[in-house]
Amino acid sequence: MKHAFIFPGQGSQFPGMGKELYEQNEHARALFEQANEILGFRISDIMFNGSAEDLKQTNVTQPAIFLHAIILFKVNEGLRPDMVAGHSLGEFTALVANNTLKFEDALRLVAKRANAMQKACDLNPSTMAAVLNLDDHKVEEICASIENEVVVAANYNCPGQLVISGSLQGIEIACIKMKEAGAKRALVLPVGGAFHSPLMEPAKKELQAAIEETVFSVPDCPVYQNVNAQAVSDPVAIKQNLIEQLTAPVRWTQTVLQMQQDGAAEFTEVGPGSVLQGLVKKIWKEAVTNGISS
Repeated sequence: MKHAFIFPGQGSQFPGMGKELYEQNEHARALFEQANEILGFRISDIMFNGSAEDLKQTNVTQPAIFLHAIILFKVNEGLRPDMVAGHSLGEFTALVANNTLKFEDALRLVAKRANAMQKACDLNPSTMAAVLNLDDHKVEEICASIENEVVVAANYNCPGQLVISGSLQGIEIACIKMKEAGAKRALVLPVGGAFHSPLMEPAKKELQAAIEETVFSVPDCPVYQNVNAQAVSDPVAIKQNLIEQLTAPVRWTQTVLQMQQDGAAEFTEVGPGSVLQGLVKKIWKEAVTNGISS
């Protein structure tokens, strides 16, 4: 029986996140203060005392979620994962949890990623939409049918829940077509841009330089990466997959199924919220129904 640890991505932030950790644990306090110094501003103050709106700032959101998750993991010294995975941003947390990346190096990459993504959003106004209760293949088919616009599948969250990403007009057209095809809902999300789409190419190029300059070590256990939903332990391959992640879809459904097939009997989510735990349950339920899982 293997124990998988999973780490959430953007959208799981909440006011006050990490405050209790800081107040009650000396090791946590030291890590938060180290993070404040690395980032050049007191992100801990915003996390603990800021509003929901404050936490939506790009240069705050991603580092805040990363910090909450990885500090929570580090202060629980008995945690020993057999495999790790993270949803989008959460992949950076996973790579610290399995000792591929040092804490400070990962934080710098997360900050660079957040700023690069914001620049790409400013360059190409774009958005994302959640599509519910429509077959993945049908969603992909509709995305491919929209001419002269960028529209792609971005997050395979669980069966019946897929997020699409693209240009403003492309997503608007896609939502209409999804509903016509039988989707229960096709709802534009309140996000800053088309994450995990070709429109993030400028951010990918910027982040690539930073990733290539960072030391990646041989991990203690495999990471199941977003781009291929496979176990990876080679630092060179991990680097390349992390670079590709910004413009490629998050294959979360496929990741959870692969981890289960490789022996994961228990999944523990570490970080703010429990969204991933809910997705795992839905993926398992569908797999059992379809005879994929025991």
